[in-house]
Amino acid sequence: QVQLVESGGGLVQAGGSLRLSCLASGRIFSMHAPGWYRQVLGKQRELVARFSRAGDIEYADSVVGRFTISRDIAKNAVYLQMNNLKPEDTAVYYCRADLVTAYGLGSPSEYWGQGTQVTVSS
Repeated sequence: QVQLVESGGGLVQAGGSLRLSCLASGRIFSMHAPGWYRQVLGKQRELVARFSRAGDIEYADSVVGRFTISRDIAKNAVYLQMNNLKPEDTAVYYCRADLVTAYGLGSPSEYWGQGTQVTVSS
């Protein structure tokens, strides 16, 4: 079974830091365009940070200078370092990636993780 598994969420005070991790498990050949998204109950899911297929990085304006996305290609993993967290960063954070797997006949398929809750108290 192929899946993306997030970890690292939790409760933190404003100004604190958290590091989210996302690991692809199963018969994975490669991970492409991984990224992080977040969603507040009742609102649309929004981009936080992502790698393009060319390797460029895109950040939401609201997190520039505070969040850093990184990846470990060998581990099929993507990370999100979140510093100077604000109450408005409270959301469920989701990992997303295109994965080439043993089941996809060489074509990438989109996968989402189950989400990890990040709560920032004021």
